[in-house]
Amino acid sequence: MSLVARLAPHLPYIRRYARALTGDQATGDNYVRVALEALAAGERQLDPDLSPRVALYQVFHAIWQTTGARLESYDEDSASAADDAAHRLMRIAPRSRQAFLLTALEGLTPSEAAQVLGVDFAAVEKLISEAQRDIDAELATDVLIIEDEPVIAADIEALVTELGHRVTDIAATRGEAVEAVSRNPPGLVLADIQLADGSSGVDAVKDILLHHDTPVIFITAFPERLLTGERPEPTFLITKPFQPETVKAAIGQALFFHPRRKLKAA
Repeated sequence: MSLVARLAPHLPYIRRYARALTGDQATGDNYVRVALEALAAGERQLDPDLSPRVALYQVFHAIWQTTGARLESYDEDSASAADDAAHRLMRIAPRSRQAFLLTALEGLTPSEAAQVLGVDFAAVEKLISEAQRDIDAELATDVLIIEDEPVIAADIEALVTELGHRVTDIAATRGEAVEAVSRNPPGLVLADIQLADGSSGVDAVKDILLHHDTPVIFITAFPERLLTGERPEPTFLITKPFQPETVKAAIGQALFFHPRRKLKAA
C-alpha cells in the first residue's frame, strides 16, 4: 500500500488537531503540509511499530518541535491587543496542550499520546490534568446551541453547563438561531450542520458572524466534508457521535483561542 493510501483516512483528523493546537486553519494546515512533504521526501519515516495514525501524529510532532518554536517564543512585552489569542496560548504549556488535545479531541489513549510525545504514561496524565486546570480557568460565557435533535441538544447543554457556562438558547432552525442571537448575543455557538427544516447550520452561523464576532464549533457526522484543506473551513469541529471529553476539549480550545472573546458570568 502506498504512503498516500495509508495516510489518506487520517488526514482530516490531523488537520483538525493541528488547527485546534494552533488556533488557526492556515497555520495548522501549513504544519500538516510540512509534515507530509517531509514524509514524501524521505526526510521523516513512519514508525512501523505504531499504527499509521499514531505514527503520523508522531511525525507531525517532530516537525512541530523543530519548526514550531517560533510559536512558543512569544514576547509579551511587545504584544498588542490583537495578540490576545497568543497571550492565552502561552498560559498553557505546549506539552500540556498537546497531551490534552491528543486524548480529549483526537481520542488517542494516554499510552498512544505518550508514544506521540515521547514521554511515559504518568507524564501524559500529569500533562492532561495541568491543561484541564488551565483551560477551565479561562472559561465562563453564554452559549447558543443550534441543534434540531432534542436528545443531542440536551446532552450538549448538560456538558456546557457542567463546564460552568450558561446556555441562553437552543435553536432548531436557521431562523430561530438568528432570532436567539438578536435577543442575547452569545459568547460561543455550537452548531449542527443539518437542521430540522432543511436549513443549514453553516448558513445560520454566517448570518450570526455578520454582526457578532463569536467563536463557533460545528457538529457533524461527516467531518471529512469540512476538513479538506481546499477552502476556508471551521477550525473547531465535533464529530457525531461525540464523546463528552471531545465536546469539552473543543469548547475549551474555541474559547481559549478566540481573540475577541467577551466573558459573561454564568
